[in-house]
Amino acid sequence: MYDVIVIGGGVIGGLILRELSRYRLNACLVEKEEDVCMGQSRANSGIVHAGYDAVEGTLKAKFNVLGNKMMEKVTKELGVKYVNNGSLVVAFSDNEMQTLDQLKRRGENNGVERLEIIGKEKLKSLEPNISDNAVGALYAPTGGIVCPYELTISAIGNAMDNGASLVCGFEVEKIEKTSNGLVLKSTNGEELSAKVVINCAGINSGKIAKTVGDEIEIGGRRGQYILLDRESGDFVNHTLFFTPTKKGKGILVSQTVDKNIILGPTAEEIEDGNVETTAEGLSSVIEKANEMCKNVPLYNTITSFAGTRAYSNKHDFILEESKTTDGVIHCAGIESPGLTSAPAIAEYVVGELVAKKLELIKKSDFNPVRKPDYFFKNLSNEEKNEIIKADKSYGRIVCRCEQITEGEIIRAIRENPPARNIDAVKRRTRAGMGRCQGGFCQPYVAELIAKELNIPLEEVTKSGKGSRLLRGKTK
Repeated sequence: MYDVIVIGGGVIGGLILRELSRYRLNACLVEKEEDVCMGQSRANSGIVHAGYDAVEGTLKAKFNVLGNKMMEKVTKELGVKYVNNGSLVVAFSDNEMQTLDQLKRRGENNGVERLEIIGKEKLKSLEPNISDNAVGALYAPTGGIVCPYELTISAIGNAMDNGASLVCGFEVEKIEKTSNGLVLKSTNGEELSAKVVINCAGINSGKIAKTVGDEIEIGGRRGQYILLDRESGDFVNHTLFFTPTKKGKGILVSQTVDKNIILGPTAEEIEDGNVETTAEGLSSVIEKANEMCKNVPLYNTITSFAGTRAYSNKHDFILEESKTTDGVIHCAGIESPGLTSAPAIAEYVVGELVAKKLELIKKSDFNPVRKPDYFFKNLSNEEKNEIIKADKSYGRIVCRCEQITEGEIIRAIRENPPARNIDAVKRRTRAGMGRCQGGFCQPYVAELIAKELNIPLEEVTKSGKGSRLLRGKTK
């Protein structure tokens, strides 16, 4: 029996697992997919919000500001790239400038520092490619960007390095209360037991709550994105938002931590978690991006994608103990700014809610540090040569676009949490994320996976069950 089982391998579940691994607890994370970070933490904007948007007094406001302040330290420990690039909420009319004044006051009430209303001239100096129709902006210097899947994977890997367990392919169907604790039953008949269960199942968190008799209404929105090549990485310097309306915040234009440009997302109500892109959705992203900026370099588009995000009808985070079943904790409706809030949510859930159920004794040997998943291209020639002397696999470039070596890919397959398919390697190393989108490196990556896992090449998949790349040999 585990002390704690966390349901859901996204950024919330991952950082909670890492927080649990600081203590003398037998903790496990279960994920229904074949890899972690397969839901909304896989495909979102990667924005570290400053905290001016959330309504005063909400959990969103509280944990956004706390999480923003924690992000630099957490990402440094986990070897994850974080950039404090600042954000700009752009106004296109006098009415929108008045809305920015309200946002500034709200942000200051939430504890956001150094907020500033700027005029057109300063906006132009900060962002030369901003639309000529822009009249001013709210400048939030504490805003930033992070890679959401790197943060999730690194947090789970660090937790596992500190003794936590991971079980993938475990889709929770039932949670039953027994005299000894809680029993989780999966759709394929497997069972796991724990004293405490933490529901971090994202868009499925409402379904999990129902299994113990709690009613949490969770909806889903699909967000579609367009990604531009790093060649256009200097097109904007900050994260650019439209002034929010009753319909939402609209799309953004931003750098990513890897110097791409991301455009999006849309906000489409969905019921089934569909993450297909549509011509209509991508056209709306293009239209709004061209309203925000002049001469958007869409000719440098390398891919488009979509993700889902969960929300609750309470319009706030749900962080609470079950009303019906002792030992169950719900973390549900974690929409934006959930990524920013994640480190602070993890501290609260473990330090306040789990602490009511279990004695928390800190480990003396907890190691918060994790080496970056890909690092070779950023080293000096001298450092590279020393590594190659010790391991020749680092002297072979597999992904030419991203300059990722064979050694880094092998490491991703072997380390915690282990990569088991093409997309899992891609999320950990960026092999296949460049301009050619895996056109050259994918066959080589597949061969490395087959060799490391000792499986036939035909069994290597792109993203798990049902996504085999090859049917058999032709000659």
